[in-house]
Amino acid sequence: MEYFAFQWHITEACDQRCKHCYIYALGSHAKFKQMAVDDMRRVLDNIEDFGRQANRKPYLYVTGGDPILHPRFWTLAGMLRERDIPFALLGNPFHLSDEVCHRLKEHGCQKYQLSIDGLEETHDRIRRPGSYRETWAAIPPLQRAGIKVAIMTTVSKWNCKEVPRIVDEVVRHKADIFAFARYCPDSDSKDVCCSPEEYRQMMSECWEKFQQYKDTDTYFSLKDHLWTLFQYEHGLFHPEDYPDDEVVYGGCNCGNAHFTILSDGACYACRRMESKVGNALHDNLFDLFTGPDMDKYREYEKFEKCAKCELLRFCRGCPAVAKGYYGSMYAPDPECWKAV
Repeated sequence: MEYFAFQWHITEACDQRCKHCYIYALGSHAKFKQMAVDDMRRVLDNIEDFGRQANRKPYLYVTGGDPILHPRFWTLAGMLRERDIPFALLGNPFHLSDEVCHRLKEHGCQKYQLSIDGLEETHDRIRRPGSYRETWAAIPPLQRAGIKVAIMTTVSKWNCKEVPRIVDEVVRHKADIFAFARYCPDSDSKDVCCSPEEYRQMMSECWEKFQQYKDTDTYFSLKDHLWTLFQYEHGLFHPEDYPDDEVVYGGCNCGNAHFTILSDGACYACRRMESKVGNALHDNLFDLFTGPDMDKYREYEKFEKCAKCELLRFCRGCPAVAKGYYGSMYAPDPECWKAV
C-alpha cells in the first residue's frame, strides 16, 4: 500500500525566529497556537479514515514550530505508537539528548529533519547564534537511537553560493539525507529569490558534488521539482519513457499526494501559500481532498508557462513560489530557466 503524506503542525512554539519562516512572517507568533489533545485524537481519527477511503497508508511529518515544545507531545507520540502510524519529525536540535532520541525511536519516529541554511555565519544570522554547531551536534544522538537524519536547506540569495559547500559539510557529518527547497517570497521580499541563472548554476555545482559523493552513506534527495528540468537537459530524464496519457507522474504534490494540517485544524493544499480548503476538526479529509476546493490546485491547464512545457506531468516548478512572487500560483515559476 502506498503512503500519503500529511504535514501536521501541532504547535507554533519555537526556539528560533528564522528570517524565512512563514509563521513569523504572518505575525501569528503574538500568541502561540497549539492543538489540544482531544483535537489531536480527532484529527488522527480523520487521517485514519482518509487512509481507509483512499486505500493509502498515512505517513505523518509532525512539525511546528518545534513539535517537541508542545506540552503534550509525548501523549501524541503515544497515540501514534498505539495506532502504528509511521512518522517523522521536522524540528530544532536544541532538545535532543540521547534519552529523548531513544524515546522518540521507541515511539516509532523514523526520521528527524534538521535545517542548515548556510555556513556558520550565514546560518546563525538566519536562525539564531550558535544554532549551526548545535544542529550538527544533534546528528550523533539521533543516529545512535536508530533515527535517520535529514538535513534541509532553504535556498535564497542569502545562501545560494554556499549550498555546494553545505553538501561537503553534510557528508562530513554523515547525515543520512540531504535536500533543499526554495525560499517562498511575498510581495516585499522578491529580491531574496535567486535569478533563474543563479539557481541553475547552484544546482549544477550541487550535482557535481552529488556525483563526487555518490558512494557515501548520504542520500541526495532531488526534492526541488526543477531537478526534473535539470536532468532532462542533461539527458537523464526521458518523458517518452512514460505512457502518452494525462496521468501526473511527478512534480509538485500540491493537490496530488499531500495535505497540511495546522494547529487549529485548518487544512491547506500547501503550507507555503494561502490554500485553505477546510478544517480537519469537522470536515472529512477524504471529501476535502477529492472536492471542488482542492480541484483548483489540479487545473494544470491554467499554468501559464508549465501548460506549454513537455514536462508538465513531471515538474510544474513551485506554485507557492510563483504565488508569492507574482500573486498567482498559475504564474511562471520565477526561478525556472526554461524557455517554452
